[in-house]
Amino acid sequence: MKKTATRLADGRELIYYDARDDAVRDAVDQRPLDPIATRSEIRHDRLLGDRVAVASHRQARTYHPPTDECPLCPSHEGRHSEIPASDYDVAVFENRFPSLAGDSGRCEVVCFTSDHDASFADLDAEQAALVLDAWTDRTAELAQHPAIEQVFCFENRGKEIGVTLGHPHGQIYGYPFVTPRTRLMLRSLAEHRADTGRNLFDDVVADELADGSRVVLDGEHWVAFVPYAAHWPYEVHLYPKRRVPDLPALDEAARTEFPQMYLELLKRFDRIFGEGEPPTPYISAWHQAPYRMTDRGEFALHLELFTIRRTSGKLKFLAGSESGMNVFINDVPPEAAAERLREVASE
Repeated sequence: MKKTATRLADGRELIYYDARDDAVRDAVDQRPLDPIATRSEIRHDRLLGDRVAVASHRQARTYHPPTDECPLCPSHEGRHSEIPASDYDVAVFENRFPSLAGDSGRCEVVCFTSDHDASFADLDAEQAALVLDAWTDRTAELAQHPAIEQVFCFENRGKEIGVTLGHPHGQIYGYPFVTPRTRLMLRSLAEHRADTGRNLFDDVVADELADGSRVVLDGEHWVAFVPYAAHWPYEVHLYPKRRVPDLPALDEAARTEFPQMYLELLKRFDRIFGEGEPPTPYISAWHQAPYRMTDRGEFALHLELFTIRRTSGKLKFLAGSESGMNVFINDVPPEAAAERLREVASE
């Protein structure tokens, strides 16, 4: 992998990740952009203990532009985008409309490919491995940021999820705090250690492998399963079998196997509801250990992949119980979801 860092016209950082060591990235951003100005603020909810980012400048962000005006496609004569190069493998840049910025953290956009009409599932194993390299490098880099306590790499796919740009891309958030979801995991982790003397993540993975009814893919170095208490109609958790706290800690064997496992999961997600159905909307989220955690080795890196589509043509909405009280009601039994995901395996 070759990494090339440069700056956009408004001062934001742009980084190219290339599979070829001889790639040259010297294109200059020719847009007449003013220096970036953000108004991100973190507020504390005293009742729940949560943090809320207030970022009014995001109201002006780009919203469903036509394909020929996509800001994530390569630049060409007469059309300058966020990527000055005429082609690229993987590109990462500071978000022009960040939810978090400065002392409030950092937001980056990850372009998985220059092909506007592709999706992550369309990538070959080499390209998917390059994206993993980019996620890993950005995680390690953002860990050095003095304001950042947790790095979150994720992808939103589909208009139903709220995606406003159709080009295949994800994001990376560097939070200046430990997120509420992670704090709940850490609490359960500590309680399980106190009660049993064992690691909770290890026990969850071991229990799923032993039961088998919810296992979707079982590789040499990774295992994917529908969790026993899945919140979403179709939800899969992907764990490396050797517990590590974050992406940089993955060994070479796990890194090599990951693209095949992940691409197969994404392909199966697009087959859940049968032929002729539109691509399945999903969220894919990496969970990594916070950086100021006392014993980061206790945490287990894992990826959570889920869709809000519960059946053909119908979405799972977060209504009163979910949105009002955070109590999820799942219409699809996890064992049935796992069975369906095994049925749609690639030949």
